[in-house]
Amino acid sequence: TQALANVTYGPEGLAMMASGLSAEQTLEKLLAGDPNHAHRQIGLADKNGGATAHTGGECNGWAGHKIGKGYTCQGNILTGGNTLEAMAEAFETTKGELADRLVAALLAGDTVGGDSRGKQAAAVYVVKPNGGYGGNNEYYLDLRVDDDPDPVNRLVKLVKLHHFFFGTPKAEDLLPIDSKIATEIQTVLKRLGYFRGNIDGQWDETTRAAFWAFCGVENLEERWSPDKHPELLDRVVLEFIRERFAQQ
Repeated sequence: TQALANVTYGPEGLAMMASGLSAEQTLEKLLAGDPNHAHRQIGLADKNGGATAHTGGECNGWAGHKIGKGYTCQGNILTGGNTLEAMAEAFETTKGELADRLVAALLAGDTVGGDSRGKQAAAVYVVKPNGGYGGNNEYYLDLRVDDDPDPVNRLVKLVKLHHFFFGTPKAEDLLPIDSKIATEIQTVLKRLGYFRGNIDGQWDETTRAAFWAFCGVENLEERWSPDKHPELLDRVVLEFIRERFAQQ
């Protein structure tokens, strides 16, 4: 919800849809109970792919919304309707997970005009069952950039970092840790003080323990652990090590 926001729309709307109401039914009930609905702007999407939106006649222009299959985008005080057109196209055509499509839409809208007042903040919030750190809550991704001259591009970078630090390896990216890779890792670990043994290219228990300590400090536990594929290494982790530590 935005414009002259009614922040109760969020929790109340979610509760209504959780009870079985569609997005359209929920919107109808929310607006019926709000005497200031002409000043409100709201978008809803339900679990069945339904989506709807409302832009009150008193919202500051340019104001409007665009509804697509399973999504809606809306804005007020925009430079024009092309902002929403660009957002919708980016959301529909971008590959990747929901967070990637959301920030792609933000970036597209920002690029063609966005908010007529300028730029200041951007945020993305995604929940899914067991989506949080360690699978222990539903808060998969909750990122924001406040008071920044280029907030959307900063947000795009944060989403990429989130994918790296909290993502899990893809099967096609797992590499066998041969003697060459083991030597490379031992060299870095020894330079950083994690490994005190001989650099011999052996991926033994001592080396794995040192690497696990390194992973703990660098927040790479989701990418490698001694209990999951200990003889394999995520390609993106190896690239991270090479870019950040190999030349130190």
